[in-house]
Amino acid sequence: MEAATAATTSRAKSDEQIQREVLAELKWDAQVAPNEIGVLVKEGVVTLTGWVDAYTKKWAAEEAAHRVRGVRAVANDIEVKLPTSSERTDADIAAAALRALEWDAEVPADDIEVTVSHGWVTLKGDVDWQFQRLDAERVIRRLAGVIGVTNLIGIKPRPTPSELKQKIEQALIRSVKTDADRIDVDVLGDKVILKGTVRSWAERQEAERAAWQAPGVKSVENQITISYYDY
Repeated sequence: MEAATAATTSRAKSDEQIQREVLAELKWDAQVAPNEIGVLVKEGVVTLTGWVDAYTKKWAAEEAAHRVRGVRAVANDIEVKLPTSSERTDADIAAAALRALEWDAEVPADDIEVTVSHGWVTLKGDVDWQFQRLDAERVIRRLAGVIGVTNLIGIKPRPTPSELKQKIEQALIRSVKTDADRIDVDVLGDKVILKGTVRSWAERQEAERAAWQAPGVKSVENQITISYYDY
């Protein structure tokens, strides 16, 4: 038992090591300006601070931090401060957002309502699939003048809970990125609860992605834990 505990401790990443690797990942990502971003780590939870001149940089920094092994969660406290040349009126942003949604073939633009307040965009409505919900947000994130996005788009209900459970379990089995035997799927109405233990944050996210891909899912509670030692 003592030997196993010692091995586990030696293999666990320290917060300092995670911090170094997050900083390295930020430098590696061409979308991010790492000199603008501060990184704090406590018990595997990364807090990003500082300010950037575009919302896409804030989002890219968060995704870069999540890619680092050992990161258990990310708190994104980066502020977006637009240069004067990038400032746009809310009316201009709203018009650009509507055009962007209309041009995206994946998004049912007629089902989405756009509200803009001081550069912050709120999306509402209902769509058939989670990928449409995410794609709508992705389209808006890239618009000039946007400093943040609140995605309140819902998913239209579809299959029964038993059908949802079966579809998600089958998707996990098909995925080369997940060990389906180590993941439990519970469905309560249109809510999916994922439990179990996986090897990495990426595998945990892949399981959640598979759950969101199922038609009719409105929320996913990801209770999967990460363990690097029992494989």
